[in-house]
Amino acid sequence: MKTMICFMILLLGASPLLATDLTRILLVTGVDYPGHKWRETAPALKRILEADPRLEVRIVEDPHFLDSAALTNYAALLLHFQNWEVPGPGAAARENLRRYVEAGGGLMSVHFACGAWHDEWPEFQRLVGRVWHGLNGPQHDPRGPFIVRIVDPAHPVTRGLTDFETDDELYTCLTGTAPIHLLAQAKSNVDHKDHPMAFVRDYGKGRVFLTTLGHDVKAYTNSAVPQLLRQACAWTAKLPPVEVK
Repeated sequence: MKTMICFMILLLGASPLLATDLTRILLVTGVDYPGHKWRETAPALKRILEADPRLEVRIVEDPHFLDSAALTNYAALLLHFQNWEVPGPGAAARENLRRYVEAGGGLMSVHFACGAWHDEWPEFQRLVGRVWHGLNGPQHDPRGPFIVRIVDPAHPVTRGLTDFETDDELYTCLTGTAPIHLLAQAKSNVDHKDHPMAFVRDYGKGRVFLTTLGHDVKAYTNSAVPQLLRQACAWTAKLPPVEVK
């Protein structure tokens, strides 16, 4: 049956994309601050990324899966978890993740995942570039609309994007000194300073992308955010950019 379907596709002038041709992405979720509805946002992220027909996303609802040797079966990982009331995955998972990225695996961190090990694992700050600073002091502006300004429109992650309005939490709490390549930023309505909304960095042979956007399904699906996430996923997984029309 599969042979017949592929033959018919070829007759129609299209190229079949078999399951074995897909780039596998692992979305790690399952533990989060109660205000973040991961059971809603994880499937939304999967749909957003799989709109790129080259990508196949698997959702794992246990961050401790990060200690598995199976990480090497995936071209990139997407971190989508954090709950300060419980410890993050332990030493084995941390070192496994670090080695995975250092060896060339891709890594994406969205929204509150920048605090996955904010005060438990110093190397996490060097791995992702910036981390959530903790519970002391302001963490973000009140939820509402703001403008995300594209700083580098030539990068593969932001190619084809222009400044856009989103409705989200504008994080003002990131800390870190590792070199980052800034892609997008936004001005806080509270402290009136510019804060990074998206950036990339290299870690060993791996590519890392972080965005603080993504409080809920609306924040992930409005405006240009889906395109930003898809292009970031393709870049971290070392796929060529899709031509932007």
